[in-house]
Amino acid sequence: MPESEVDASSPALAPDTLERLRELRSRYPVARSAVLPALWVVQDELGYLPPWAEEVVAEQLGLLPGDVAAVASFYSMYFNHQAGRHFVQVCLNVSCALRGADDLLAGLREWLQVDEEGASPDGAFTLEGTVECLGACGGGPMMQVDRYSYEDLNLDSAREVLERVRDGAGGGAGA
Repeated sequence: MPESEVDASSPALAPDTLERLRELRSRYPVARSAVLPALWVVQDELGYLPPWAEEVVAEQLGLLPGDVAAVASFYSMYFNHQAGRHFVQVCLNVSCALRGADDLLAGLREWLQVDEEGASPDGAFTLEGTVECLGACGGGPMMQVDRYSYEDLNLDSAREVLERVRDGAGGGAGA
C-alpha cells in the first residue's frame, strides 16, 4: 500500500469534522464543488493538509485522491506543512516591489526568524513571500494577515500589525 494511503495507522479527523464533511457533500449537487470548503474544514482542525487528510476528503466526497491533492496544491491558502496560527503574505508584484516589498519581506523574515517555509519559532506566524498580487497596487507595499489587508507598509508598521495580531488585538482590513 502506498505510504500516503489512509489506513488504520493514519491519524483520524475529529468526528465533528467528518460530520461537517458529510454535510458539505450533501449541500452540493456535484461533489467536486465541495472540495474547497471541505479543505477549509480540515485545515481549520489540523492547521494544514497532510496527504492522509486530503485522502479522507476525497473518500468523504467520493472523488479521486489526486483530484483533491491537485486543488490543495494549486491554491496558496492551503498549507502542506504545519503552519503558524496566523498566515502572513507579502505581495511581491511590480507595484509593491517598486515601493520596497523585497526589503519588507527580508526584514519580516529576519524579525520572525522564518526562512522560505515554515512557522516562526513561537508558532504564531507563517510568512509567505511568493505572492504575485494581493490586489492593492495603489497601496504597496502591502501584506495580508489571515484574511485582512494592510497597505503602505514599512518594516516598523508591519511589525506593529503583527505584534497586535500576536497579542490578539488584530483588526480588520487596513487596521
